[in-house]
Order: sequence, then structure tokens, then C-alpha cells
Amino acid sequence: MAPSMKEHEADVVIVGAGLAGLSAADALSRHGKSVVVLEARDRVGGRTLGREIGGRVLDLGGQWLGAGQKRLARLAAELEVSTFPTYHSGEKILVRDGRISTYAGTIPSLPVPGLVALHLALRKLDALAARLPEGRPLAAAEALAWDDQTLETATQVLISRADVRELFDAAVRVVFGAEPREISMLYFLAYLRAGGGLMRLVEIEGGAQERRFVGSAQELSIRLAARLGGAVVLSAPARRIEQDTRGVVVTADGVSVRARYAIVAVPPALAGRIEYRPLLPVVRDQLSQRMPMGSTVKCIALYDRPFWREAGLSGEAVTSTGPMSVVFDNGSHDGAVHSLLGFVVGQKARVFSERPAEERRAVVLGSLARMFGERALRPVEYVEHDWSTEEWTRGCPVGVMGPGVMTGVGRVLREPAGRIHWAGTETATEWTGYMEGALQSGERAASEVGARLEGAGRRE
Repeated sequence: MAPSMKEHEADVVIVGAGLAGLSAADALSRHGKSVVVLEARDRVGGRTLGREIGGRVLDLGGQWLGAGQKRLARLAAELEVSTFPTYHSGEKILVRDGRISTYAGTIPSLPVPGLVALHLALRKLDALAARLPEGRPLAAAEALAWDDQTLETATQVLISRADVRELFDAAVRVVFGAEPREISMLYFLAYLRAGGGLMRLVEIEGGAQERRFVGSAQELSIRLAARLGGAVVLSAPARRIEQDTRGVVVTADGVSVRARYAIVAVPPALAGRIEYRPLLPVVRDQLSQRMPMGSTVKCIALYDRPFWREAGLSGEAVTSTGPMSVVFDNGSHDGAVHSLLGFVVGQKARVFSERPAEERRAVVLGSLARMFGERALRPVEYVEHDWSTEEWTRGCPVGVMGPGVMTGVGRVLREPAGRIHWAGTETATEWTGYMEGALQSGERAASEVGARLEGAGRRE
């Protein structure tokens, strides 16, 4: 061991200081267990990130508090992080085949047959998702059949109209950061089941985008970490985890932690980059290789005035033209900063990322101008964040399972490997892929490890 290596001992060592890892650490600490949290980045917050833009802190990562996300709401209240409603007053924009139309309400403007087909498709999908036993998708009678096909293949049967499929595919890309052809139908239905249905995942009012955090969602992790004091070690990427019958040793850059148990609270794709001794079971290793992260670039354009609001528009748009799939009004809570937020996702994000920065900026602003008018070409500031280029994230918003993965190796997603337990929003059974899911996963992992610690204590 290098002379400069700092050594720590704790009951539990946790890899990852996002909401999953920090909530697990907080729960264990409140029950009298000692913890050390190792974080690869020089900050906490994982896939949440706040940055001062135009004089206010705006989110470059996860940013919404959804309806029904009780853990997240409770944590925000406990940590005194205020929230405010996402702006959505006015008409929305739909761009299809280069044609622009506006609509009100939750369903885009389509010909009557298209509206009927969309409603029927949503009802069918929600009905299929309801056939999954809660938290146990592999127990569904149709699990193998659904996992054998991609979402794209399944929806070609469920949604006969091309215009409706276009809208559906745009929603899927934003939710997963992936293409329908890359997603297992079973995984998609499990995701719907965990989040309460597709409309709940994509809507503002009554949906996953209902409220935002004052000062960014990252503030939750910052305050949780502060509550843990010196237990959080930054700039310490975990490189190796060794375990035996007595405990675990996690070796990170400049730090070594000996503990009785470990919780790895990072996405499976990143967990698979850690060296394990002894090796993890083959099925677990396969899972980490076959659950890639989605691809998402978040683009924010700031303006001197909210001209879209003045024109009676909500700032929301769905488009099949250009790099972005959806756009939202992203103004600050106090009205001091006016901005539009667009998501470039899936295959478009992978292509977009390879283009020069000035070209990316021009194509995003050009797309906004087609929807909202020429004033969109002249922002006072433009910012983008590509989560696929972050070394310790490698994508956003969530890890995705393709055909055959869930039934083949998905059973070990939450299954401990010896003394190593797993957390992270990918492992959640409620609101998978969201901050609420991260909190649920941290809560579960802490409970599992706490029970083992208590059991060992009684035997002693």
C-alpha cells in the first residue's frame, strides 16, 4: 500500500455520493452505524448538477419533483429545499414533418383517427403494465414473450398509425435516453408499472415534471452530505473491492476503507468497471455489461425576456424535426432568468455529441427559432451538458435493458453478492430512473445491510 494512502474503518462503506448512496448512508448513520462514502467526482449529487447561469442556479441534470414522489418531497421539506411549480400555462407546440401546430391540454393535436389511436395505445400499454406483479416483473406470465421483443417491434403492432408512433417514440427517447429498438418490451412495461403509466412519466401537471427545486436538485445531496460531516470522501473513485468472510476492503484513489459490508450505489455499467476479488458471479458481471446508460444532452438557452409566454405559449414543444425531442420553459423560480430547455436524446444525442460546439449551438437555436420565432436565435447565454462525456456517469438518465437481459440476468439486479449490496435508481421498484427511485433504493439497501449488522451483533 502506498505511503500516502489514508485508511478508514467503518461498519459500512458506500460507493457513490448521489441521492441513493447518501440516503443509504444517512439512514444507517441515524441508526448508529458508522459509514464512509466514497465519491469519484469532486462533488456530490451524481446525476443532479446545479450551475449558476445568468445569476441564478439552474439544473444541468435531474431537476423535477413529480406528483406522488413522496420520499423526494419529504426529503426536500426536511432539508428545507423549497420547490415551485413548473411553468406550463399557454399553448404547446407540435412539429411533425416540418409542419408546426399548437394545442392545449395533454394530448397533441392530431387528426381525429390519430387521437383515437393514441388514446387506445396508452390504455393498452397501461393495461399490459398492470399485469406485472408490483416490484416483480419477472413473475409475469408473459415475461419471456415480452422480453424477447424490442419496444419498437411491440409498438408496431400496438400502434398502427405512423404519426402516433412518432409522438410515442419521442416520449420514449426522452424518458430513457435510448431508442425504442434498444429497449426490451418487458423492461419498458416494468418502468411504466414503477412510475404509474406513460402519461404520468411525461406530463407536467400530475406528472413527473410537476415541480422544480429552488437552487437546483443537487442542493438535496449537498445538504445530506453536510449532515454526514466528514463521512463523505470526494475525488476518490473506487478501483477495487475485496471481500472475505470477515468483511470488505474498498480501495480508491488515495483512500482505503475496511468495513463489514459495502453498498455500491452507482449504475450497473459503472459498477462493472470496478475490480472485484473474488470475482463477482458471472450473472452479475453479465448484467453490468448488458445495461448501458442512455444518451442525453441538456441544452439551455437564456433570453432577456420570456417572449414565448408573451405570445401565449407554455414553452413546451414536441418535435420530430431537428436534434431535440422535447422543449420546456425553464425560467427561474423568481422570474429573474428566462430560459428554454431542450433535450437531445438517444441516437440523435450520439451524433450531436460528435459535432463541433458552434455547430451544435447553431442547430439547437435554429430549431428553437422554427418553433418560437426568430428571437430564439439571440440568447444572452447558451449552455449545454452532455452526460455521456462525464467520466463517472457516462450517460443519462438511466441504464437500459435490451431484449433478453431482464429475464436472462435481471434477477440479480438487487441481489447481494456476498457482502456487497446494490443501490441506485436502476435498482428501484418505484419510480425507476428518477430521484424518487434513487431514494427508495438507498432506503432498501440500508435496510438490508442494517438487518445483517444487527443479526451479526446478536450472534456475537
